[in-house]
Amino acid sequence: MRDILESVAAGDLSPAEAEAALAGYATSGAGRFDAAREDRAGVPEAVLAEGKTPGEVADLAATAIETTDRAIVTRLDTDTANTVRERLAEVVPDATVRWDDRSNWLVATTPSFERPSLDASVGIITAGTSDAVPAGEAALIAEEMGATVTRIDDVGVASLARTIDAVDAFRDQDVLIIAAGREGALPTVIAGLVDVPIIGLPVSTGYGHGGEGEAALSGLLQSCTALSVVNIDAGFTAGTQAGLIARQLDDAR
Repeated sequence: MRDILESVAAGDLSPAEAEAALAGYATSGAGRFDAAREDRAGVPEAVLAEGKTPGEVADLAATAIETTDRAIVTRLDTDTANTVRERLAEVVPDATVRWDDRSNWLVATTPSFERPSLDASVGIITAGTSDAVPAGEAALIAEEMGATVTRIDDVGVASLARTIDAVDAFRDQDVLIIAAGREGALPTVIAGLVDVPIIGLPVSTGYGHGGEGEAALSGLLQSCTALSVVNIDAGFTAGTQAGLIARQLDDAR
């Protein structure tokens, strides 16, 4: 503790960094950022933009990059992304910022940040183009946890030939996240063809009875094949689960 206090007094450590080191979290006007989550649970902390003002998201992102050298923000719109960029440019002018306006995530890192690298691969599969948003969120988190991510898109069962043609690519992966809306059939079909752990990601596409992901979730929960299921559009959860599996495989190799 004394070393931390002396570093603050010398100007080598900011108050936020010191708080994160002592308490495991850092406090901003927008809330507390869990700076120790990755060390404690193996999962990087992310800022969920939904339900927050652009200013609150920017405050938390600034706290994140100050304490962990990285900020991950999910489910943010363009206006919020621009506010976050402006704030990070003030806090860390030399930060690298990536913004995906399709899957609505932003990642910023300092020059000193070192992303982990795992000897494990995660395949992100979509049934159709409409499934790209939560699938992209899953891909982001798996990559940020260090896995090698391969995207295999638009292979839904409406044309089963597309699925069969990609089976070899599915089998090359260590773990699969399969995003599907409508009735959610694709993860079940693939689980019957490969010996790879599968995480089903139901997507809020479809309409009418069972629409907005309800039928997909129900179908995946009732699957007669062996697979795991996350909540509707829960790309972050699917990505973290795949990342944790990848980390265990990396440790075993």
